Amino acid sequence: MNLPVNSLGQTQTRKAEHLRICLDEDVQFSQTTNGLERYRFIHCCLPEINRDEINLRTQFLGKQLSYPLLISSMTGGTEFAGTINRRLAQVAQHYNIAMGVGSQRVALEKPQVAATFAVRSLAPDILLLANLGAVQLNYKYGLDECRRVVDLLQADALILHLNPLQECIQPRGDTNFRGLLDKIEKLCSKLPVPVIAKEVGNGISATMAKRLMNAGISAIDVAGAGGTSWAKVESERAENSLQRRLGMTFANWGLPTAECITSIRAVVPEIPLIASGGLRHGLDVAKAIALGADLAGLALPFLQAAAESEAALYELVEVLIAEITTVLFCTGTANLEEFKRSEVLQVVPVNG
Repeated sequence: MNLPVNSLGQTQTRKAEHLRICLDEDVQFSQTTNGLERYRFIHCCLPEINRDEINLRTQFLGKQLSYPLLISSMTGGTEFAGTINRRLAQVAQHYNIAMGVGSQRVALEKPQVAATFAVRSLAPDILLLANLGAVQLNYKYGLDECRRVVDLLQADALILHLNPLQECIQPRGDTNFRGLLDKIEKLCSKLPVPVIAKEVGNGISATMAKRLMNAGISAIDVAGAGGTSWAKVESERAENSLQRRLGMTFANWGLPTAECITSIRAVVPEIPLIASGGLRHGLDVAKAIALGADLAGLALPFLQAAAESEAALYELVEVLIAEITTVLFCTGTANLEEFKRSEVLQVVPVNG
């Protein structure tokens, strides 16, 4: 897919390149998986429920959702990205599912592109999540900038994304992460909306989740390994052989999504938890929720569908809903609360 990048600023150019690479190049993890293949559901041959009555409604950060789905943070800042975000917002509103946008740093640098993020008018009722890189708190960003991106989106919460590996490989990356936890804690105490900590595809450990929660983070998005490798993405953008080599060396770095979910739930069972990182269909979503996640975030499937057409997006969500519903039906569970309590997920035997 040819996306125009001429006459764009540095951050805008990066956004356009990220979209092109994710859509056109093989930048998926090749060795590390999301870990969900290690689990299977116990099939119920006699469910004793009516499939048409299965209820997938849930709640997250005080907002009612019709389905446990999040359109994960992806993009913004270019004309094509604006089209993607508008299509995603319309489908999110139609199905009452959650949505995040890509990093809004570009909208602070170039206010004229703010409209590529501003989708609230198209999705007045959804759980909508603003987004900034946490490391920017060490690069002259603070409470004011965080308020501005929340206000721009009329967002219900702010995602602070954590991406140390990506910044190491990215040309001119921001790699000063010193003292960030204290700054995050101060931000959480002053920002009027909840703050979500999210990785970008390398996972959040139980130890870090606990530290983040103690700092005031309201929810965790594990964004584990197994999906898009941002080390590979940045390797595709490399300006020299060192960056290219780093990207390929660390192409499979990270904690698998399933491992992140189970380890965090064992240490901080009460924190609202989003599972993302390599989820590709409704069976992945159901496994993630059975392991302890409250919402499941997907990025690449939504990006590919949105790049194709609005119709493709609606078809994707219908398929996801049908797949999740089928899992509940074939495990004999009528709603998500019952499903999460039912212990219908088992580890696949080594030879099995």
